[in-house]
Amino acid sequence: MTPYIEMNNVSFYYDKTEALQDVSLTINEGDFLAIIGPNGSGKSTLMKIILGLLRPMKGEVHLFGKPVQDFKDRACIGYVSQKSNSFNSGFPATVFEVVRSGLAKKSGLFHRYPKNVADQVKEALISVGMQAYTDRPISALSGGQQQRVFIARALISKPKILLLDEPTVGIDQQNMQSFYRMLTHLNTHHGITIILITHDVDAVSKSISHVACLNRTIHFHGYQKDMAMLSDEQLEKWYGHPVRRVTHGGGHTHD
Repeated sequence: MTPYIEMNNVSFYYDKTEALQDVSLTINEGDFLAIIGPNGSGKSTLMKIILGLLRPMKGEVHLFGKPVQDFKDRACIGYVSQKSNSFNSGFPATVFEVVRSGLAKKSGLFHRYPKNVADQVKEALISVGMQAYTDRPISALSGGQQQRVFIARALISKPKILLLDEPTVGIDQQNMQSFYRMLTHLNTHHGITIILITHDVDAVSKSISHVACLNRTIHFHGYQKDMAMLSDEQLEKWYGHPVRRVTHGGGHTHD
């Protein structure tokens, strides 16, 4: 089986500041990977390299078996950025319009949408449990509801991989587990490989299959259940400061 994403000895610098050092990481079809680490650990830089927005100074990146610079089918990768940094909550658009705009990378900004666009929007909204909100203004939704809509926007192009950069920003604790259950459903029932970036160890819930601990380099990459066996002292050594860990139960695995 060809890995979906393969990174070999990847390093990246901002000026003379090292953001990533010799990162090697393999992500396979069906994985639900949480990349965790403290602020400034290189998580967002890693994601930008996967997206092809940054080119590593050293090492190689392959997407679906092709060098990242030669990979053209960007619709295979859906991306949801940090909502708080990327969205004006007063933006005058409906849920339908926001989700439909996710087809732009397939149809182009100045091309017509396909005739079945309404069906595609409906299907994407059903997959995230937001079909009842089609005609609502996006600004009228809660933070968690908005994130679900943004995920539907990423899903409308039928990606094989979904990248989420700290998606629980703006979601209260009460709705956190519901949000993770929705991601688990996308992973297990829709076959979407998910990469979730977070700085919070708490986010490594029972939804996750794999965990990568990143602090400039990869300190751990394996099953969630194996991560749970690590000592707090080991985590603190990697993080560079004390961490608080909440146990959510065992994760699921993929053979």
